[in-house]
Amino acid sequence: MAVAPWLYGGLCFRFRDQNPEVAVEGPFLLPAAVTVRGGQMAMAAVAANPADTAATAVDHRKPQREKVPGLESQRRQIENGRRRPLRVGESWFLVGHHWYKQWEVYVRGGNQDSSTFPGCINNAELFEDQVNWRLKKGLVEGEDYVLLPAAAWHYLVNWYGLEHGQPPIERKVVELPSTHKVEVYSVELLLVRHSDMDTPHTAQFSQTDSVDLVLHTAREQFLVSPQEETRLWIKNAEGSFERLCNTRVTVLDAALKTGQVVVMETRNKDGTWPSAQPHDTRSTLEEEEDFQGQPGICGLTNLGNTCFMNSALQCLSNVPQLTEYFLKNRYLEELNFCNPLGMKGEIAQAYADLVKQAWSGHHRSIVPQVFKTKVGHFASQFLGYQQHDSQELLSFLLDGLHEDLNRIKKKEYVELCDAAGRPDQEVAQEAWQNHKRRNDSVIVDTFHGLFKSTLVCPDCGNVSVTFDPFCYLSVPLPVSHKRVMEVFFVSMDPRRKPEQHRLVVPKKGKISDLCVALAKHTGISPERMMVADVFSHRFYKIYQLEESLSSILDRDDIFIRYVTRPSSDDEDDGDEKDLEDKDRLPKPGRVTEGSSQDPGLEQAGPSSRVVSRSRAPVDNSPGPSHWPQRARRKHLFTLHTVNSNGTSDRSTFNEDTHGVSFSSQPYIAIDWEPEMKKRYYDEVEAEGYVKHDCVGYVLKKAPVQLQECIELFTTVETLEKENPWYCPTCKQHQLATKKLDLWMLPETLIIHLKRFSYTKFSREKLDTLVEFPIRDLDFSEFVIKPQNDSSRELYKYDLIAVSNHYGGLRDGHYTTFACNKDSGQWHYFDDSSVSPVTENQIESKAAYVLFYQRQDVARRLQTQASSSKPPASSACGAPPKSEFVDVN
Repeated sequence: MAVAPWLYGGLCFRFRDQNPEVAVEGPFLLPAAVTVRGGQMAMAAVAANPADTAATAVDHRKPQREKVPGLESQRRQIENGRRRPLRVGESWFLVGHHWYKQWEVYVRGGNQDSSTFPGCINNAELFEDQVNWRLKKGLVEGEDYVLLPAAAWHYLVNWYGLEHGQPPIERKVVELPSTHKVEVYSVELLLVRHSDMDTPHTAQFSQTDSVDLVLHTAREQFLVSPQEETRLWIKNAEGSFERLCNTRVTVLDAALKTGQVVVMETRNKDGTWPSAQPHDTRSTLEEEEDFQGQPGICGLTNLGNTCFMNSALQCLSNVPQLTEYFLKNRYLEELNFCNPLGMKGEIAQAYADLVKQAWSGHHRSIVPQVFKTKVGHFASQFLGYQQHDSQELLSFLLDGLHEDLNRIKKKEYVELCDAAGRPDQEVAQEAWQNHKRRNDSVIVDTFHGLFKSTLVCPDCGNVSVTFDPFCYLSVPLPVSHKRVMEVFFVSMDPRRKPEQHRLVVPKKGKISDLCVALAKHTGISPERMMVADVFSHRFYKIYQLEESLSSILDRDDIFIRYVTRPSSDDEDDGDEKDLEDKDRLPKPGRVTEGSSQDPGLEQAGPSSRVVSRSRAPVDNSPGPSHWPQRARRKHLFTLHTVNSNGTSDRSTFNEDTHGVSFSSQPYIAIDWEPEMKKRYYDEVEAEGYVKHDCVGYVLKKAPVQLQECIELFTTVETLEKENPWYCPTCKQHQLATKKLDLWMLPETLIIHLKRFSYTKFSREKLDTLVEFPIRDLDFSEFVIKPQNDSSRELYKYDLIAVSNHYGGLRDGHYTTFACNKDSGQWHYFDDSSVSPVTENQIESKAAYVLFYQRQDVARRLQTQASSSKPPASSACGAPPKSEFVDVN
């Protein structure tokens, strides 16, 4: 005789012929003997004495009797439940077809005491065995089983119970192309460790389970401690391995199939991954892991002109709160793999790997090859091994990290609003909130501040005020209005060597100003001077007096070709048989085609067809008319008319009675006879010049203060013609005046000194010494946001890192000064070399990008650090403990 079930807390027991039958009520709490793994439930056997089991489960509470509805009501509830549509992710349960049909006969008979009573739910016919409870292959819905939604299943379990020891067969609804379907068969994955690929563990998962559950299951199976970091790889059919980067996707989205091998690896204690190292470096890795140095004191190998990248990375690595964010794995929860503006989380993960290695304390230097490859993949301008700007790399990296770690998964459209006369505080707060609605990351928390931008139309006077976020300040350097130029003065007297002069001229002056400055040194009238640019051994350009000096580059030079006159004994060494008839020789003073007044020095060969009308220099030496007249076959050089490329085209010649037209061939080339050049051309003398006294004078540049640069940054400027502003009142583009003010400063302030100047005609690097404070940089006078007495402390900053650039525009070298967040000691990072330095070594003309940390942030981090470990000095510049200093 069937007895209504007794309900004890979360367990329901039904007694029939004194045999205990266990049913599960939903929602329910699982007892200690029940475990859930991989989407499949396995229930342990219940004790033979139901009273003992019930007492244990309900903590000795009295049982309550559950009312079972009538048979017709049961039928309607179950059949109505079966007709509900499938919804992705919800649970459905498999019930054996044989038992379900027996139940239908029972409830349709209308007799509760009928012999057709089906008994407790029994799905034994659906399993291959009663150990692993794996489903039989090829089961067909409607023939072998029926599907019930979770509510209907729990009704039946409460009314009839579940066969002793059998697990419920719970399956999820998955979304397939154009349809939804209950996933009957789980995905069976073979989980292995990277260190033991031959010992797989089989685990079953629903296609709707997340890859994170797969990772969690693997960590549990292989007893990985919570402090250890792990990641997954899948082995493809062809034997290659692929990273499972995004663990938040489902097993279905990750395309995991039954029988696929999933490899879990654990990060080494030196910050590296086992899979990232070739087998032949295992011994080296062991040596590295045995090394113990100060965390963060780690060099970066130069891969070939990658010092710019190394410098930027060392600066960023020494920003304490950002490094702690990665070392404590907080980034793992915030990786954004679906951001179309991001880099699929790959830049953030590559940077995290770099930080973990550098701060493991197990490396003297690391090779940033993987990071370099990732950067080149997402930013083609950094492909290859050309020199680049550390600030440009830093800008890319900050933006890439922000988008890869953006907590906003779907950016909403936000309309930019003008102040329209509203109070600044209201507009600023609105602008910052709008920014955070689309951009919320550790980069925003650490580096983003807020500008106030004011534009004024020069015509109608319309004022536009907006507040814009910034990630770093690019501040100009005060520039002198004078310019030092080096030129060569070539006298009309060929016996005088060229003179090098160093002149001070107006930076925005004209060529005439250059001539006036030179006239003061030479006594030559400026009107008699001609200024020419010589490039590649020819006149590249002849300047007009009204042209701008900005068109002359600092590297432009003028060169002069000297010739020594041969003596009478050195005129010829040709054979007698090579001599021509004397009657064919031109007489002194006679001018013939292809010759000059000097028949002994045949300057122009017959091929030139140039009539030379030049005269010999006037001096005390014997002139051409007194030189011996001996015939020679060899010429010193020949003259040719050529074009600007140095080539000639005879078809363009235009001879007339007066000579040759130079309209198409405006240049004359002198081609030396090789042997004559060796004998008579003195290359050293040709390159020789004398230095005027002014060359020894040095124009001293006074150092500037960092505060002056910031003041210059906040001064009013007029927009350039290439970048006008559209005035909404005038309805046209205007060259408005613009003023930037600082409204809100970030925790870490990056200041970029604009040392590189690029104009239409010139490029230069400013090597001005900028004096910047190591401590107590006070921004309170620059921030226009209303302040009270207590808030002034929020504008004091201490220096924590400097990116340096040595050299010029086309070459140079980047290094870093940085303060270690743990020891407080400053170090100098020069690629793979690291050495301790003192504070008085930090300030130099090479300083390019400055990193400042707000003092209240430093105090907060120090408090957090002291609460988690023994106290350590955190003030930059404090003397380090000797056992922590590692000098490469």
